[in-house]
Amino acid sequence: MRDLAILFVHLLVTIARLFGPGGARSVVAESLLVKHQLLVLNRSRGRAPSLGPTDRVIFGLCAILMRPARLLRSAIVLKPSTVLSFHRAPVKRKYRLLFTPKTRGKQGPKGPSAELISMIVEMKRRNPNFGYQRIADQISLVFDLEIDKDIVRRVLARHYKPEPGSNGPSWLTFLGHSKDSL
Repeated sequence: MRDLAILFVHLLVTIARLFGPGGARSVVAESLLVKHQLLVLNRSRGRAPSLGPTDRVIFGLCAILMRPARLLRSAIVLKPSTVLSFHRAPVKRKYRLLFTPKTRGKQGPKGPSAELISMIVEMKRRNPNFGYQRIADQISLVFDLEIDKDIVRRVLARHYKPEPGSNGPSWLTFLGHSKDSL
């Protein structure tokens, strides 16, 4: 008998909310949210449910349509902070779209040409002891082309791979050869 009374009270509250301002969409969204949470809980395999992209979309749409005061009461599967972040995401997106410039600025430089890259790599391959500044100075001197040492550094970091064994002996080899003289 007590369960029947509680069910009747819930029915009255639901009917009152349906006739209130914005009540129909809130009730439908809350019902859909709770039913979908039940589906997610039934297919869950561990201690935390695995949410797919469709689950996130459904939870997000329901969070948008519900009143924020009801979100905390209907969040069974998810943490309240997660459901509230679903609710805040479209608001942030709206203001980001409103207040960002509509036209994009001009794009930055495209970087050095392929010929310059091959020239830098070849100069480093032929002269392994040359540093960034010296390569930049040599290119500026010979080709009358102004180039910064940082550009040389970035090109060499990306395109130059030294040959193995070109750096001299390893520490193990050095110690092995010098152990007799110690």
